[in-house]
Amino acid sequence: MNLNLNDYRKKVLGCWMGKNIGGTLGAPFEWRRQVNQVNFYVQDLGGEPLPNDDLDIQLLWLVALEERGIDIDAQVLSEYWVSYVTPHWSEYGTAKINMRAGLPAPLCGTFGNDYKDSCGAFIRSEIWACIAPGAPQIAARYAYEDAILDHGNGEGTYAEVFIAALESAAFVESDIYKLIDIALTYIPRDCGVAGAVKCAINAYRSGKPWLEARDAVLAGYRGSTFFGFPAHTSLEDTQKGYAEGKRGWDVPSNIGMLLIGLLYGEGDFARSLTTAVNCGEDTDCTAATAGSIFGIIHGIDAIPEQWITPIGRTIKTACLNLGELGYFGNQLPRDVDVLTERTMNIASQVSLRHNLPLAISDRPTDLTGLHAVMLHGDQLCKTLYANMNGPVFRFLDFEVSVDYGAQGPVIRDNLPATVRLHIRNTYKIQANLGLHWYLPDGWKVSPSADGALLALPSHMGEPLEVTFTLEAPAIRAPMNRAVVELTIAGRPTVMLVPLTLLNGNLL
Repeated sequence: MNLNLNDYRKKVLGCWMGKNIGGTLGAPFEWRRQVNQVNFYVQDLGGEPLPNDDLDIQLLWLVALEERGIDIDAQVLSEYWVSYVTPHWSEYGTAKINMRAGLPAPLCGTFGNDYKDSCGAFIRSEIWACIAPGAPQIAARYAYEDAILDHGNGEGTYAEVFIAALESAAFVESDIYKLIDIALTYIPRDCGVAGAVKCAINAYRSGKPWLEARDAVLAGYRGSTFFGFPAHTSLEDTQKGYAEGKRGWDVPSNIGMLLIGLLYGEGDFARSLTTAVNCGEDTDCTAATAGSIFGIIHGIDAIPEQWITPIGRTIKTACLNLGELGYFGNQLPRDVDVLTERTMNIASQVSLRHNLPLAISDRPTDLTGLHAVMLHGDQLCKTLYANMNGPVFRFLDFEVSVDYGAQGPVIRDNLPATVRLHIRNTYKIQANLGLHWYLPDGWKVSPSADGALLALPSHMGEPLEVTFTLEAPAIRAPMNRAVVELTIAGRPTVMLVPLTLLNGNLL
């Protein structure tokens, strides 16, 4: 299969332009629970877009990919987060505080995070789709590593994986129904995001007007209004009972609004974006993602010039530390054209690294042999979310995940804290592992601080699961660290698995 290089360029450029247009269109109405009446930009833009936090962090991920290589994971991304992401609001801020306290992903996105079910992750899915066109399995893995930074085990993680898979598949499939079906295979069937998606589809297929579809989504999947401020909910929505909801449980309804825009837009750029904005809620995010998806499916040539001229092609950032990103941010792409070229450069590396079946070349686009099943994520979905209670550490031949369980990464005076290690041998040779704990003074671990384990290759047996109980008479430090050392007899390999436990005496 082949995707023509120029066709691919047009789709990537359409993605980034659609993102900038939608973000600018929806920004003035952000986080208002109301029906809007928008049919074009409402402000004089002077040829420039509004700052777009939906795009910002993706620019940072581009820099990370260029500096660190394409095999990045959540631990690498978290280092960039604490250095360059400036906001302290909602999930962004909670994640950064947790990272600075020493909690790795996904713990930094879960612990004490009332906004882990909000919208901050799905809005940055495009970079992963664009570097893995037609390979939603790859895009979904990247998206997961990204989303768990600030959404941990919440709905926000499912939302980013869903959108990244949809957008990646959109490079080779244009039918919105098929794209939604593909993306649904990448998230749990019973999650809130999946429910809101099905609600929007059912409303459209049953012939309901988009306003009734909006009501159906809000009736079943709404969170609270913007920090609970009454002024952010219209009188009409208040009278319908939509003024109340769970704080931070925002992303299911907004994914529903996004899809209402695409479904009722019926392939028309303006109608798709304005319908998303007119539904209310997180309007810059829903319209920006609708614009991206449209741009990938149809390419830059399908975006009317009347939408491009008012904002031009430049990029404006809102939440990045420009003083550290080169000389006042010159590491970042200055416009969507440069962003497109740099994205394409990374995509060529991803294609070679993963030997993807879809080639990108000067030959004409030819998708002969493409089957929908190739794009589905049923098998990946079974394993992708297996380690949402703790971080995963990857070594040469082993993968070790730490599960802190329901109690989370905390320990209290004289109370046992349970930690499970899942050890998977990723190579073809069995190994005798030696295990040793390094603990703070006075701590005890059971059943033992030392021991031996036989680790069979994954094709010969199940991964090892070992449960330990930690106990300490008096916790003094706010953050407490321990290390599990794994060694292999007769080999120079040493694997160090760090554990982090917050002082939970006041929690």
